[in-house]
Amino acid sequence: MLVFVCTDERLVRLQREGRSWSAEPALEEAGVQCVAADGARVLLGTRGRGAFLSADAGATWEQVALPERDVFSVAISSADGALYAGTEPSRLFVARDGAGWEELEALQDIPSRDRWSFPPRPWTHHVRWIAPDPHRAERLLVGIELGGLMYSEDGGATFSDHRPGAKLDTHCVAWHPRVVDRAFQAAGDGTAWSRDGGRTWEAADAGRGLGYCWALAVDPADPERWYVSAASGPGAAHSGKSARGRLYRWHGAWEEIATPPDSMPYALVVADGELLAGMADGRLVRIGDDGESWEEIGVRVAPIAAMAATG
Repeated sequence: MLVFVCTDERLVRLQREGRSWSAEPALEEAGVQCVAADGARVLLGTRGRGAFLSADAGATWEQVALPERDVFSVAISSADGALYAGTEPSRLFVARDGAGWEELEALQDIPSRDRWSFPPRPWTHHVRWIAPDPHRAERLLVGIELGGLMYSEDGGATFSDHRPGAKLDTHCVAWHPRVVDRAFQAAGDGTAWSRDGGRTWEAADAGRGLGYCWALAVDPADPERWYVSAASGPGAAHSGKSARGRLYRWHGAWEEIATPPDSMPYALVVADGELLAGMADGRLVRIGDDGESWEEIGVRVAPIAAMAATG
């Protein structure tokens, strides 16, 4: 099991053998901010230097030729292997079947595009999340910060505008790996989920004490159980080592579960059936006892921005 961790200094590769974890640098590139992994392929996005691709689990890298240098989101489709990268300003690129990268220009034709704006930099916006459906290669969800959740059912040749019932300030989107048509969203304005393949959404906010939601993970064994991290607002969530937030589990309503009380669960992954939380202060913790306890895995890195796991 490998877990790739974006920190504010570099990309780190974690490896587990039995119950022990080890860490080593995978790419000494400051400004790494998003990562996706599928098998031996790892796709990394940076601020200022575009994207990097590895075909050997991070042992070697090649730089991806993109016209934009600030890459805010990456994804690898488990349905057809397509690679995706989203940038600031909001542009979406894809590489399929070993071919070169091309822009999915239909994203620029969405009617609401003129109203997209990222509050800290209101003159711009970015593709915050890309979620290819693992069951249908042609279906794609794309979250714009701040602009909404967009939908395509033809591989990005066309897009529908913000989905009914979805949250507007998308931060993270996930499909269930086993249950067809089930999708989940964490956003600055709450959480929502879809049971019809992302076409329509319903809010899922009951029981959660904090409203600003950031990271998300789903339980592969239970489509009714998913996890989000949340804070009181963006200032509390994104203040690096000083960030504060909580972790919640949904099973009919949100309930708080155990994590270190003095940090923010900034990234979440499920690895070998276990939930791992990457804390904003660089700690990595395993959530145990069905959410009743947590323990550090014995590895600490620089402040964490994102994580991805691969078997």
